Amino acid sequence: MEQKFNIGAIGLRRSIRKYDRSRPVEREKLEQLIRAAMYAPTARNLQPWQFLVVTDRTLLDRIPEVHPYSLMMREATAAILVCGDREKDPSDLYLVQNCSAATQNILLEACAMGLGTVWLGVFGRHERMDGMSRLFALPDSVVPVSLIAVGYPMEEKPFPQRFQPRLIHENRFGNIWEAPE
Repeated sequence: MEQKFNIGAIGLRRSIRKYDRSRPVEREKLEQLIRAAMYAPTARNLQPWQFLVVTDRTLLDRIPEVHPYSLMMREATAAILVCGDREKDPSDLYLVQNCSAATQNILLEACAMGLGTVWLGVFGRHERMDGMSRLFALPDSVVPVSLIAVGYPMEEKPFPQRFQPRLIHENRFGNIWEAPE
């Protein structure tokens, strides 16, 4: 089905798992991704995050040892570990949401820059959280939330049709949204 509405980078973003290992992501572009992350909204504007940029090939290759779904890290030329800082917000209540908003900003900015990314969940899986904490020597107050592979894409993915009006309810559950033709 043809894309009817222009939804910009959101519609173009795809999870990319194949990268050009011969083309490292420039430091300036990695900084731009972190800048975009820091413009994400946060509860009470606490901005309770820390970001770990990984460009060391040895570390990238070791990530699959602690995260079973991260084999693409062996092709990616960078990764960003988005972490929650419990010194800024000791509650996990909004920590994951705040860091997830930052993660989404990174994904969208990377897409706009022609970079490929894939979001890997870490928070809530204690073996992944512990593994990332050990691998990257995180202090106890810093909690890994998500991991993003970053690189120049070696694959393209088609635009999927995901809009489903039957999942939209109006005024009360069960009143299905009437989408304009």
